[in-house]
Amino acid sequence: MDECTRLSESKYLSLTTFRKSGDAVATPVWVARDGDHLYVTTKSDSGKAKRLRNNGEVLLAPCDVRGNLTGEQVPGTARLLDEAGTKRVGALINKRYGLLAKAMTIGDKVRRGSPSIGIEITPGAAGQTPTPDATSH
Repeated sequence: MDECTRLSESKYLSLTTFRKSGDAVATPVWVARDGDHLYVTTKSDSGKAKRLRNNGEVLLAPCDVRGNLTGEQVPGTARLLDEAGTKRVGALINKRYGLLAKAMTIGDKVRRGSPSIGIEITPGAAGQTPTPDATSH
């Protein structure tokens, strides 16, 4: 089984991004797959988005809702998407997670928080290797 398939079969993905200091920050996120890429969304002003603007290298692993890893962690690269790409990711997430995802989207609109931004992830494409600090939550 390829990494994209393995990671996308989990309900949650642990997405580890890196601060400028090199410190790892892991977050459980919903994930959808299309082709050789994984897709997630986040708020455009979130810590995840800020960290990815500085460093696209990530670590990925299947996890539970609390972020406890349920499989092997692998490196990857991530990039933030434009508005059209973000809409496409939203549709992929809505398709996979159904009514719960749609309810979350409506809740975000009601709260009028910052807009969401899509993230495209390519597993196995980074030079980053897991370190003891990178696997902590």
